[in-house]
Amino acid sequence: MTFNVYLSGEIHTDWRDEIQRGAEAAGLDVEFTAPVTDHPASDAAGDHLGEAESQFWRDHQSAKVNAIRTRTLIEQSDMVVVRFGDQYKQWNAAFDAGYCAALGKPYVTLHDEDIVHPLKEVDAEAQAWCTTTDQVVETLRYVLKA
Repeated sequence: MTFNVYLSGEIHTDWRDEIQRGAEAAGLDVEFTAPVTDHPASDAAGDHLGEAESQFWRDHQSAKVNAIRTRTLIEQSDMVVVRFGDQYKQWNAAFDAGYCAALGKPYVTLHDEDIVHPLKEVDAEAQAWCTTTDQVVETLRYVLKA
């Protein structure tokens, strides 16, 4: 059985690659998907629709175009990993977690202990809170091979 995992959230570190390498090393049959991780490309996702009159409308257009990919891949996934980094506030990641909760889609969070408090509601709905990519891989290993 191929397990589909959507890797949501922070785009400034190589956490996705770490999970993918770990899953491969563990021999897990996992297909990973993700949002567009090229920040300028993501910000410009709606630019082809015409020049926006303000930054708000440019962001609005791009968010809607990005949502086509995000919603589709979350809905098609068996599980979602939502990563919250410490450098930026990832409102999009929190939104993805809420979307998963609304769909009843299993998700795990991945973040450091120092942001437990602001993420308490997000973590309360998650099936697990991981602090390392190795813990994510071990969670996948258990789910697929237990």
